Amino acid sequence: MATRPHPVIRTARKIDPSAHRSDQNHDIVAVNDRYQLNLITDGPLCEKFGLVETVKEAVRGGVTLIQIRAKHATTTERIKIARDIKNALVGTNVPIIMNDDVIAAVEADIDGAHIGQTDMSPRRARTFLGPKRILGLSCETAQHVRAVDPQLINYLGLGPVFGTDTKPDHAEPIGFAGLAKLVRLTCLPTLAIGGLTAAHVADIKTAGADGLAVISAICGTPDPYAAAQEFYAPDNVTSKSRHPRP
Repeated sequence: MATRPHPVIRTARKIDPSAHRSDQNHDIVAVNDRYQLNLITDGPLCEKFGLVETVKEAVRGGVTLIQIRAKHATTTERIKIARDIKNALVGTNVPIIMNDDVIAAVEADIDGAHIGQTDMSPRRARTFLGPKRILGLSCETAQHVRAVDPQLINYLGLGPVFGTDTKPDHAEPIGFAGLAKLVRLTCLPTLAIGGLTAAHVADIKTAGADGLAVISAICGTPDPYAAAQEFYAPDNVTSKSRHPRP
């Protein structure tokens, strides 16, 4: 069984000097912290404030990783979205990765990409991304997790824990018991995904995951800042939020 660090949603960030950025002044949160709270973007859900403004407010509230998901966009459109978000987050120390489209991630010069089991192979994706960018992989089964090459992948997205309307074609939900089983099969950082909210943080910690990824729990809410803050509420973590509203 793999040995894992104690997983918590923490209150401090550290610098990872080896992480990729063309802008050397834009530091990236350390491995143990960057996977705490991943926001996967959804353009239609963010219409009220706009995608960029939603992301900015979510990051102010405590989001530690942005994953751009634009399923129906072209690569050119994804590059523009990524550049807009990158410009908006300068100085925040929050990495930005692209869902599925590795080429868009490279062209936009963002921090990495996340791929699924039916997307580009991890080896080919790593070839495009180079050694320093982040590469995440979705895993739904024990077979998927056992097949992962840790030399190619930086973290795993495990789930879905629950079903979700934002991905109608999702696999069979695994629940928290299934999440715990998958976490125990890897030494890589793990993100729980699928129908999760701030109310699930304690269960995710108990399952052993390092963090979680959400869409609708932040996107489309009346206040993305406050929605992100909920994940750091005293009921969910052992210390108070590190992001007081200015």
